[in-house]
Amino acid sequence: MATPAHSLSYAGSNFLRQRLVLSTLSGRPVKIRKIRARDDDPGLRDFEASFIRLLDKVTNGSRIEINQTGTTLYYQPGLLYGGSVEHDCSVLRSIGYYLESLLCLAPFMKHPLRIVLRGVTNDQVDPSVDVLKATALPLLKQFGIDGESFELKVLRRGMPPGGGGEVFFSCPVRKVLKPIQLTDPGKIKRIRGMAYSVRVSPQMANRIVDSARSILNKFIPDIYIYTDHMKGVNSGKSPGFGLSLVAETTNGTFLSAELASNPQGQGTAMLPEDLGRNCAKLLLEEIYRGGCVDSTNQSLALLLMTLGQQDVSKVLLGPLSPYTIEFLRHLKSFFQIMFKIETKPCGEELKGGDKVLMTCVGTGFSNLSKTLK
Repeated sequence: MATPAHSLSYAGSNFLRQRLVLSTLSGRPVKIRKIRARDDDPGLRDFEASFIRLLDKVTNGSRIEINQTGTTLYYQPGLLYGGSVEHDCSVLRSIGYYLESLLCLAPFMKHPLRIVLRGVTNDQVDPSVDVLKATALPLLKQFGIDGESFELKVLRRGMPPGGGGEVFFSCPVRKVLKPIQLTDPGKIKRIRGMAYSVRVSPQMANRIVDSARSILNKFIPDIYIYTDHMKGVNSGKSPGFGLSLVAETTNGTFLSAELASNPQGQGTAMLPEDLGRNCAKLLLEEIYRGGCVDSTNQSLALLLMTLGQQDVSKVLLGPLSPYTIEFLRHLKSFFQIMFKIETKPCGEELKGGDKVLMTCVGTGFSNLSKTLK
């Protein structure tokens, strides 16, 4: 752990999660001012307050100060503690919003994390639990985070606006991470998917599958899309349907895309056929962008490379998303680490968009939270 350094200061509500997660890992306090100071409704939103409460539950000794209007936040991180936790997430954002950060923190806890999260499992903003399970877990395994207790499962589905979903996530702890060399994504060998429907006709899921296959079958024969129709208590409080698709390559890279229907009472109704076709096109676009990590998990890969042993890690990514670019700036502020970025224009053998090769030497971060007997 870093020695307590001077606190970093930021303004505005953007990238709040990034700052708090990196603050927790590096041990550097942060002060964030002017959070939506000019809005009619200033200050932290419900889902951000819920995220801060979650951080408080998984750490021990964190100091959190928020002023009366909620426009200034001071966060002094404690030690990552872990253990068994339950948390009710805000229904304004999906559980993916909270899980993405937990995936960054879980390997460095004192006790293995076992957490039950309740709220919205699939929405149109954040990565769904299905996609994180299919793409982020294999990525963590590349860094040596694996074991029987490493799982993520959907116990109940919940769609916005009502929520009512439930997810269980458990992760073992690791002292150090392995450096990685992911430079060859390989070729797409199969596509798997999950079409889900809750509180609507089960036929919806079948219609989504047929329309998605109508596009993907032109490219590859090995396609299997499961249908998941949850009934009764397990179907949450609001109706909805959606699709998540994952393409796997010969070298064990996973690229994903997903779509969910509009929340009940918001926007125009969406036909399952349109949703299936649009999601298939999104997957093709993600494959075109390519790289060894899909755009949802770019920042997770870069963070784990930063926290690796003092050895060289390389990863080939598609075009960097704006979120990832900001994340690289934050990594420099919190860990004083710079990545070497080389662009790889798409030649004959590299089909698709231009790629970026990211190289760094890990900071040698190790998990010091050993239990004292």
